[in-house]
Amino acid sequence: MSAVADLLSNYQHVIDELRIITGSKGVFDVRVDGELIYSKAATGRHAEPGEVLALFTDFVGPIRRYGQE
Repeated sequence: MSAVADLLSNYQHVIDELRIITGSKGVFDVRVDGELIYSKAATGRHAEPGEVLALFTDFVGPIRRYGQE
């Protein structure tokens, strides 16, 4: 599953805006409220499946995922 699909399926109830901006040279950065939570340039690799979701979950704290009671 893609990072976007992961985020929307788990946190659609708290995401006000999600923008995908193309870049050059394979740029893949993920920012939440202006703060960089993942950078392909910094890690030297693309994110592993579920990695961006885990970083987002850590960033937003104890918010229940969509559909959880």
